[in-house]
Amino acid sequence: MVPAGGFEKPCNTTGTATNGGYPEATFAWRVARLLRHRLVSLGATVQMTRHSNREDRWGPCVDVRGRDGNSLPADLKISIHGDGSNVAGARGFHVIAPTDRRPWTHDIYRPSRRLALDTRAALERVGLRVANYVAGGDGLDFRSDLGTINLSNMPTVMVELGNMRNPMDARRMTTRAGRATYARGLALAVRRFLG
Repeated sequence: MVPAGGFEKPCNTTGTATNGGYPEATFAWRVARLLRHRLVSLGATVQMTRHSNREDRWGPCVDVRGRDGNSLPADLKISIHGDGSNVAGARGFHVIAPTDRRPWTHDIYRPSRRLALDTRAALERVGLRVANYVAGGDGLDFRSDLGTINLSNMPTVMVELGNMRNPMDARRMTTRAGRATYARGLALAVRRFLG
């Protein structure tokens, strides 16, 4: 158990996997590296929360991820994930942003909401579908129970880029071309947000 913004949650380092065993941690790592390459080529400085994809280094815990970057003059944080819903037919992406929760997220609520809207629009623009099983079907989910968001001091979103348990989403998530699409959409989201 680790701090998550006024309460504790499990560390949660590895996440879910496809039905074929492809880990969320590997998916997130590969998309993050593609995204970093795109952003650096545009002149951005990118800080990663981990620097390898070895199983013994998966993580870090949600409290560390939440605070990571707070000491830097960062403009935003994107936490990359794949969902693991077992709901039949559940597929698509959704963007998670904080609710206005004093004292934890009041200072980042409005810019995080704007980042969430920009991220949803950018992912749709590259041809991805919003989730049909969560957040009312609009691709936006505002939550107060996530340490990665609650402990951040900068505009922050978490993106569940697809449902790893869905065969169609899993097919995209396990291919380089599919991961490149996610990275392209997230890079567009950053550009939209930063103007």
